Amino acid sequence: MATQWVLVAHGLITLLVVVSFLCGQWPIFQGTFVERIHHFLTFGAYDYFLRFVALIFGSRGRDCFLTVEHYCCERPNPILQLGYLAIIGMTYFIIAKSSFRYIPGHYIGEVHRYFSVVAVGVGVVLFLLTSFSDPGTVTAENVSQYLAAYPYDNIIYAEKECSTCKITKPARSKHCSICDRCVARFDHHCGWMNNCIGEKNTRYFIAFLLWHILICLYGAIFLGLILAGQLKERKVIYILTVYYGIENSFSGLFPHVVQWFLGSYNTQILLTVFLVVVAMLLAGFFGYHVHLCLTNTTTNETFKWQDYISWKKKLNEAKASAVALKASTHAVNRDGKSPLSKWKVCCRRAPPQQSEEEVIKNNVYDQGVVSNIYEILVPLSERRSLSHLKSL
Repeated sequence: MATQWVLVAHGLITLLVVVSFLCGQWPIFQGTFVERIHHFLTFGAYDYFLRFVALIFGSRGRDCFLTVEHYCCERPNPILQLGYLAIIGMTYFIIAKSSFRYIPGHYIGEVHRYFSVVAVGVGVVLFLLTSFSDPGTVTAENVSQYLAAYPYDNIIYAEKECSTCKITKPARSKHCSICDRCVARFDHHCGWMNNCIGEKNTRYFIAFLLWHILICLYGAIFLGLILAGQLKERKVIYILTVYYGIENSFSGLFPHVVQWFLGSYNTQILLTVFLVVVAMLLAGFFGYHVHLCLTNTTTNETFKWQDYISWKKKLNEAKASAVALKASTHAVNRDGKSPLSKWKVCCRRAPPQQSEEEVIKNNVYDQGVVSNIYEILVPLSERRSLSHLKSL
């Protein structure tokens, strides 16, 4: 039974780390150990690691590590692309090596030998499409096309020139410092793809995420059916109840069945847990990007709106403090009473409802769910209505 408790503890710790890393900044976790774990994972661990490298290898060793980090994280490189291919290739190889001998089985047929190859192949094709397709590079030749496709909202986007490319930056574009190019409808730079996610390949990226969620779920169900089939074929329930006198109930049989699985099929159990965890992580990322697509927003714009709203709220609070200070000054001039100190007046916050009414997210690019989805599937720059501008 010790093995089961080790696996349970491992699963709980893994879940805590994943939740802390992804959700540690949420307001609900402020001041909790989840927020502290998040800070350690995102900042503290890296700082301690650099100190450790400097302590063991000296400043030269630390500088060497930072050089490697700069190449891996801030310059185009295929490291994570090769990592993806290694992960999906090794996972499929281990599943085939350890589990294909059990098919056909009681609950699963021979067709899954071939269907699994097709499923992985489609995933790799989507990966290659996302990695090597043009995300929507803005050049001097097509900048007029993108300027017509994406008008400025004069809130988070205003007309200006890219200091690197020396061309007018269309609205919703961004110069990627890693790829060293301006990308239309820029979302983010994906290290796994070694490519930017922009106007023309967001559709492939969304399809890639969705398909890999389905692959992981398919693999977990595939392994689960194999285990259920082995449980049935080997008559484990019958043996436990008849020969060992175990009570024929879920609570009575469960620990013994789990112990039998871990002793005979531990590889399949570990693979199933791995696939479920990956599916959950991908599902969270997929859900976030689906929300962005439905509201016609990008990851880059999400941060821009956060900065704008934060700035606007601070501006409104400053204006409210100035009005309160002015009103206090008029009051003392009228009735001779001692006014509040300037410090207290300036620190006063504007009423929450006033800030909420004035600070709103006015996304002019949100044209409704159907139009937003259509814009992802058929980018604006590829439509016939703008094709005459390509030569300008």
